Amino acid sequence: MTKFRTIKLVLLILLAPAALAQNLQRSMQSFTDKGEHLEVVTNDGRYLIKPYSDKIIETSFIPNGERFNPESHAVVLAPSKLKTQVKVSVAGIEYAIAGMLVSINKSPFQISYAYKGKPLISEKNGYAKKDGAEVLDFNLDASEALYGAGARALGMNRRGHRLPLYNKAHYGYEERSSQMNFSMPLVFSSKMYGIHFDNAPIGFLDFDSRKENVLAYETISGRKTYQVIAGDSWEDIAANYTSLTGRQPLPPRWAFGNFASRFGYHSETEARSILDKFTAEQIPVDAIIFDLYWFGKEVKGTMGNLAFDTDNFPQPKKMMADFAAKGIKTILITEPFILTTSGKWNEAVQKNILATDKNGQPFTYDFYFGNTGLIDIFKPEAKEWFWNIYKELNNSGVAGWWGDLGEPEVHPSGLQHQGGSADQVHNIYGHNWAKLIADGYHKDFPAQRPFILMRSGYSGSQRFGMIPWSGDVNRSWGGLRPQPEIALQMGMQGMAYMHSDLGGFAGANLDDELYTRWLQYGVFQPIFRPHAQEEVAAEPVLREQKIMALAKTAIELRYRLLPYNYTLAFENNQQGLPLMRPLFYEEPHNEKLFAVSDSYLWGHEFLVSPVLKAGAKEAQVYFPVKNNWFDFYTDQQYTGGSTQMVALQAEHIPVFVRGGAFIPMSRTIQNTSHYSSRELDLHYYHDAAVKTGQGKMYDDNGETPQAFEKGAYGLLQFSSAVKRQQVLISLSSKNGQHYQDVDRTLSLVLHNIQSKPHRVLLQNKALDFVWDENKKLVSVKLVWRKNTKPVVAISFRK
Repeated sequence: MTKFRTIKLVLLILLAPAALAQNLQRSMQSFTDKGEHLEVVTNDGRYLIKPYSDKIIETSFIPNGERFNPESHAVVLAPSKLKTQVKVSVAGIEYAIAGMLVSINKSPFQISYAYKGKPLISEKNGYAKKDGAEVLDFNLDASEALYGAGARALGMNRRGHRLPLYNKAHYGYEERSSQMNFSMPLVFSSKMYGIHFDNAPIGFLDFDSRKENVLAYETISGRKTYQVIAGDSWEDIAANYTSLTGRQPLPPRWAFGNFASRFGYHSETEARSILDKFTAEQIPVDAIIFDLYWFGKEVKGTMGNLAFDTDNFPQPKKMMADFAAKGIKTILITEPFILTTSGKWNEAVQKNILATDKNGQPFTYDFYFGNTGLIDIFKPEAKEWFWNIYKELNNSGVAGWWGDLGEPEVHPSGLQHQGGSADQVHNIYGHNWAKLIADGYHKDFPAQRPFILMRSGYSGSQRFGMIPWSGDVNRSWGGLRPQPEIALQMGMQGMAYMHSDLGGFAGANLDDELYTRWLQYGVFQPIFRPHAQEEVAAEPVLREQKIMALAKTAIELRYRLLPYNYTLAFENNQQGLPLMRPLFYEEPHNEKLFAVSDSYLWGHEFLVSPVLKAGAKEAQVYFPVKNNWFDFYTDQQYTGGSTQMVALQAEHIPVFVRGGAFIPMSRTIQNTSHYSSRELDLHYYHDAAVKTGQGKMYDDNGETPQAFEKGAYGLLQFSSAVKRQQVLISLSSKNGQHYQDVDRTLSLVLHNIQSKPHRVLLQNKALDFVWDENKKLVSVKLVWRKNTKPVVAISFRK
């Protein structure tokens, strides 16, 4: 509704149902439809209700005496021009936007939200001040499960907890951690809606800790703004939330390979030796990560040097160039702390790039690494200073960045940043640090995709290309068990590349079974990066022969799955879909799945069940109901909707493929510099119950930012059809105008073919094929000529 009108409403005291009679002290006095938003005046302030789309609506409350602050650190979506409608009744008003409906009860005042006729959530008391905090609270249904609040280890359903919104490292955590490096003011409900509280200062999210069916957001200050996000499916909700806060850019393709990493490599000689071992053992590796020792001989006293220690790294440019010539990227750790004993302390003070005390002097304090100041990431001069260091090192050959301790790890409340106190900006420090690097690449290295590994961030940090990890987890089975939960939760919240230090980080625990199972899980998580304290080796080339062989098998599979995994990254980039997805994405109304995290979907086609207990011989696996599933390693079929016991094997964890799925795979390579889509293995999992199937594979050069938007991409499309005594496999491609298509050699493998084909035809010409009666496989080799749409017909006798 675009017509500007103001309606003064007579205040009516109505007998409301008990569920609505929440706050008798609040009432609506008037409203104004301003076209792009609705303004509602209450006795204690005013509400601005603004639609962003037909599935996202924002509500802001401005208490009397305050001004509206329009600045959001999370939201990037521009509101769409939408047709709205206001309907007035004696009880209140209804504000309708396509599928979304906002209902406002006059007195007692209450706002409620619905989507396509289904109630989502309602304010309880709405805004209130309580115990020095500002609070927004909401009514919950008794049965809904709650997710969100960033990274925690609490169990998949986080209802019942009051969670601090304060990014904080938890060294050596295991199965339970209520406070970790990411604390995002974001909630998702099993009723299929989300609420994002769009405010940076610290506070709490209370997920009904008092068991009164109340959700509450508490903050020390700032905006009283939240967005309600609805959708028709979980995939739709993920797309809507990431359209609001931004989508993750495609990482460089090498990011999906294996990394050599530990805390840490002390010298160039040590680093070269490790990489030589990977080559000798023919274990694929794409990058090496340097921890603290690249800038200092000791852990303490050197942080902030931000320059190679030339004693142990005498020729860093040559070292990195030599690595790059072998296809291996160099990643350096950086921290935002400048120690008073570091080589850059005087420069940092002189150039005024540090956070200050209330008198404007550099704020110094002690923490584990020494006496320190903190870079004020919010100051323009500090951003320029910090970026110039990154820029110089990038020009020297550094290919990626690790931002550590970015909560910040120690951040005294008395410290002042430009634009706010430590507590006001604490949770967006890492977010703005990632933005600094992303913006710098966009300006100075526009042809290079950044790699930004960071421990802490905020809502929307994904749009800067931030790749988060789950912190300093204990090297134990208790440390492994919550990792799927953490990654699944963060994927739901836009941070789809959440992953763990494979093998565990903290402690000198040598447990070969744990190490192996963690790496096998790592094949099916977003980033494959073994990393640990150096007392026990994280690198597979330093483990005993049997364990190294198992690790090598896992790493080689990771590389063979590169076409599939890279396509998942493309889906995330374009649609906001997580790479790891909870089972309730598949069955959103199955309450038994609301708390499940020990099995998950890897993309759409894989079901993965990590081994999370020592000595386990079998695992209970639920198979989602929509399809039959096939063991990835044996092709054994499992019926959708069933729960079955699966025997465990030392060589791999249980992995299953959806009936009707296409899985594109590549050949084993030493690193992604040797990757080519000219030779592919395409696996099709035939299921007679699936009459038509579809798949795809995204391809680009692995380097160009926004390759899809620039038309520098190929999208290979696969489809299947079952017709009488035939299985038809159709191949086509949809290529951008700047993509150079090529002829491809394709090894097509059809699984679950119960009888020997009578013949196999390509464009009506006979093809040689191999029929494996024991494994029920049909294998065909063909050349897929560029710019053609071949059809392979597998025919059977009647």
